[in-house]
Amino acid sequence: MRYSVVLALHTLIWVLLTASFYCQKPSVVNIGAIFTFDSVIGRVAKPAMEAAVSDVNADSRILKGAKLELIMENANCSAFLGSIEAFQVLDKGVVAIIGPQSSAIAHMISEIANGLQVPLISYAATDPTLSALQFPYFLRATQSDGYQMAAMAGLIDYYGWKQVIAVFVDDEYGRNGISALGDELERKMTKIAYKLALPVQFNQSYLTDLLHKSKLLGPRVYVVHIDPDPRLRIFKVAKELQMMTSDYVWFATDWLSTTIDSFSPMSRTSLAVLDGVVALRQHTPQSNRKSAFMSRWKEMQKEGLASSELNVYGLLAYDAVWTVAKSIERFIDEHENISFSVLDKLLELKPSEIQLRKLKIFDGGPLLREKLLETNMSGLAGEVRFNQEDRNIVSGGYDVINIEKMAIHTVGFWSNYSGFSVSPPETVKRGTSSYPPLDQKLGYVTWPGGNTVTPRGWVIADDEQPLRIGVPKRVSFVEFARELNNSHKIEGYCIDVFMAARKLVPYDIPYRFVPFGNGQSNPNYDELVKMVAQNVFDAAVGDIAIVKNRTMIVDFSQPYATTGLVIVAPVSNSKSSAWVFLQPFTWELWSVTAASFVIVAVVMWTLEHRVNDDFRGPPKKQLATMFLFSFSTLFKKNQEDTVSPLGRIVMVVWLFLLMVITSSYTASLTSILTVQQISSPITGIDSLIASNWPIGYQVGSFAYSYLTESLYIPSSRLVPLGSPEEYERALRQGPDNGGVGAVIDELTYIELFLSRRTDFGIIGQTFTRSGWGFAFQKDSPLAVDMSTAILKLSENGELRKIHEKWFCKMGCPGDKDQDIEPNRLHLISFWGLYLLCGAFSVVAFVVFLIRMIYQFVRYKKRQVNHPSPVSTSSSNTRCSQVISNFVDFVDEKEEAIKRMFQHDNPQVQVC
Repeated sequence: MRYSVVLALHTLIWVLLTASFYCQKPSVVNIGAIFTFDSVIGRVAKPAMEAAVSDVNADSRILKGAKLELIMENANCSAFLGSIEAFQVLDKGVVAIIGPQSSAIAHMISEIANGLQVPLISYAATDPTLSALQFPYFLRATQSDGYQMAAMAGLIDYYGWKQVIAVFVDDEYGRNGISALGDELERKMTKIAYKLALPVQFNQSYLTDLLHKSKLLGPRVYVVHIDPDPRLRIFKVAKELQMMTSDYVWFATDWLSTTIDSFSPMSRTSLAVLDGVVALRQHTPQSNRKSAFMSRWKEMQKEGLASSELNVYGLLAYDAVWTVAKSIERFIDEHENISFSVLDKLLELKPSEIQLRKLKIFDGGPLLREKLLETNMSGLAGEVRFNQEDRNIVSGGYDVINIEKMAIHTVGFWSNYSGFSVSPPETVKRGTSSYPPLDQKLGYVTWPGGNTVTPRGWVIADDEQPLRIGVPKRVSFVEFARELNNSHKIEGYCIDVFMAARKLVPYDIPYRFVPFGNGQSNPNYDELVKMVAQNVFDAAVGDIAIVKNRTMIVDFSQPYATTGLVIVAPVSNSKSSAWVFLQPFTWELWSVTAASFVIVAVVMWTLEHRVNDDFRGPPKKQLATMFLFSFSTLFKKNQEDTVSPLGRIVMVVWLFLLMVITSSYTASLTSILTVQQISSPITGIDSLIASNWPIGYQVGSFAYSYLTESLYIPSSRLVPLGSPEEYERALRQGPDNGGVGAVIDELTYIELFLSRRTDFGIIGQTFTRSGWGFAFQKDSPLAVDMSTAILKLSENGELRKIHEKWFCKMGCPGDKDQDIEPNRLHLISFWGLYLLCGAFSVVAFVVFLIRMIYQFVRYKKRQVNHPSPVSTSSSNTRCSQVISNFVDFVDEKEEAIKRMFQHDNPQVQVC
């Protein structure tokens, strides 16, 4: 019994002591800091964090009297050493780690922080991939390179450059930053053309060799993304290599602004090598606290507490300490105590000199992490607030700075909600994430070489490495491009167009022509285009058709000649035909027209006979008058005038029909008498395909691939022809004698072929539409400038003059009418007019008939009421007699009928 009481008493005392321990608030809170002490960022981060810890401990309202202890360890720019220092810091019971400044070290330490649940708050690691879900305990108290590269891509797009060269340090910071830049540029239809990777510890000879080789590349826009370098080695080497001239553009990420902001006034002479460079700097809004701290920094320098000028990372390091301190305060208020527990898996490790088994998990890590993410305060560098999704600090934007004559000028600002502006981001109203491109604005920039005009940003060639231009070495149709006697001297229509356009390009283009082909047959143009895509040639100049499969691998200039595939076949002249005048109309149209003359003659005689003396008389005279009146309307004014209103209406419609018909007939007959007619049954591409006749095509042309791949014509039907003479011979032989039924080639060649031969002609219309252009490598800026030059040549008439120079000595081939089978006029083209005329004629005839019947009925009633010799002789009521009487009545003159009705009833007016 006594033993049980003692055991219970001991248990109670143990429980009370344990509860007292866990409810007691800590008197000291340890936080760690891992960074490289002797570095551009480390030299400002160390005194800034020490100042922040001093300010926190001096404020009794923070941590409720607990002392904040900062344990700093030197990473010495090494991920390996940084990891070891992280273990040493964690062994001292820290609740959070500030740093590291290096993205490579941050990747390593983040894994350790995850395992021990210790939040890691970095004020300088900008690698975008650190925001991955893989590192939930990593918080970024500086702006991610994801934001910075969006600003850099916007800057490149603002000035209109499409290709850049990226120079970067080959580690996580450099690779992932440039990858983010590539993604942002791709959204703006721009790209990183070349990537120049540098070792982490690069030397000057390696750098010199790398930059020297880049001078042979086309782009002249460089983006430099490396670690802060006080020696500015990249720009010193570039200056030695004559790469800081007006032909070049140099951009730098915020490493450069960090470096030069750290320079002492005595070291500002180093800025001379940066003349014309444009860089980004993290934007920090002006505030009284910031100004006071900068003044305090000057005092710290005098006292020897700071050895470097203050840069933005010093402000961020100061804010990081305060962020951690305030989060710990809220954590303690809620949790009251800081505790650690042993990780079971570490206990399972075998004992060794590395005391990993002593490492403990921070029990309150998840809660402190949440408190950090809830931070919302104003720091020296601006607003401190984290995005919940990626744990990055809310972006405050960037300053765009330009170095000119050893002075740093701010030419504008960028933010992810306003784009570029000459006003600071905090003064611009926040809106949506998209912003109008036309509203973007920056101040004037001085570029390398003192140039104030925006550089072109690329060089296509120079005297040492001229543009390699492939030119087809043709053996037929040599007027377009030819080599003179193997002398490498090239001339031709296409060459003259290129030379004229080259003069309009606003810069010099060193070049050399390289003939392509064996000189025995025309070269394959698809192969020529592929050699441009494969960098064998920089460009290709010649009669190169712009077709789909070629545009997928190269860029073409604006077409300088319009062309397309056409069919050429033997033709015969139809002028000698005695019946050519019948060809404009089809037989259906001739028949309907003739019938219309007869119908109109009958209708007009019927309407005019009773009221017009010209249409009365003996039957032979009336018949002659009726048809002469109708047919004479084609040629002259009729001798007989129309009197009846209905007749005049019919004549108006009939004359309109005749005007249209005669005009169309005249135009069609003129066309028939002045053009050639085909002498083969081929009428177009469809009939040619259905004929199964052999088809000729030009060697090297895209016609072969089009006919086989698009029209599915068997290759066995296609006959390669190499010259106009072969065209002529094959067409004259015909398909039955070893020749071809037709030749398919581009219109420009065929026009030249037909200009010297009258026995052949084009059948149908052009069944493909394309043009000739100059081929350039993909994304070549020269393609755009040459297109602009070609448009200018077209507008000022120079293209036409070049064409006339080569092809119009004996008359331009394109001036002849090449439509060798004008369409005959069909009834379907005029059926509406005939229907209209017929309708008016029928309506007029029906109205006249109704009127006659009405008068005839009145006439018969009068006969019944007033018998007469005439009436008694007409008393027979048989049908034939009635019709005969009606015809006789109609034959009477209108005036006689009216007098008869007026005599019978003077008050009645007969219509």
